[in-house]
Amino acid sequence: MRIHYEGHTLLKEGLHSFFGKLVFQGHSRQCRIRFIAGRGRSDAIHDFQDACQSHPSSWNVLLIDSEGPDDGLLFARLGLPAAQRDSVFWMVQLMESWFLADIQKLKSYYRQGFREARLTAKRDIERVPKKDVIKWIENATKATQKGKYDKTHHAPHLLGLIDPALVRKACPNCHRMSDIFEARLQES
Repeated sequence: MRIHYEGHTLLKEGLHSFFGKLVFQGHSRQCRIRFIAGRGRSDAIHDFQDACQSHPSSWNVLLIDSEGPDDGLLFARLGLPAAQRDSVFWMVQLMESWFLADIQKLKSYYRQGFREARLTAKRDIERVPKKDVIKWIENATKATQKGKYDKTHHAPHLLGLIDPALVRKACPNCHRMSDIFEARLQES
């Protein structure tokens, strides 16, 4: 399995931990998993499409931010073939949306000075605009010893800490991804 994701190479360890807890426990010996960073959205899409041609025996997966609510048309707008629908997954609207599903882990990571009240409680995390997600997290963390949220330095650790079961429950796109991964792993 080759998972092409949008983001910095430093996210690999956090993604590996997150996915390990989400779906790969009990499957790691049966399936080799490789996380491949595509710095930007277009790089990740391009790398994924190339891998579909150059590594046809692997299950190539694309994991990217939706950049907005999933209106059902994102897949078509990216110009991806319909046959790849079960290989493309959204971190709606951006990866940091997942952090809102496990505020307790954010609190334990940032500790003193973390302003939990700054994270507006909202049930439909996937509908929170990306600018609001970032603003809420930055406002909640700016008075902590670790300082204001920094994607490069904090996100890899947070991905490894958050509870995938909570993310799966709060984010329908993560739930879909988990179900598809589990089904594919059961087949192998």
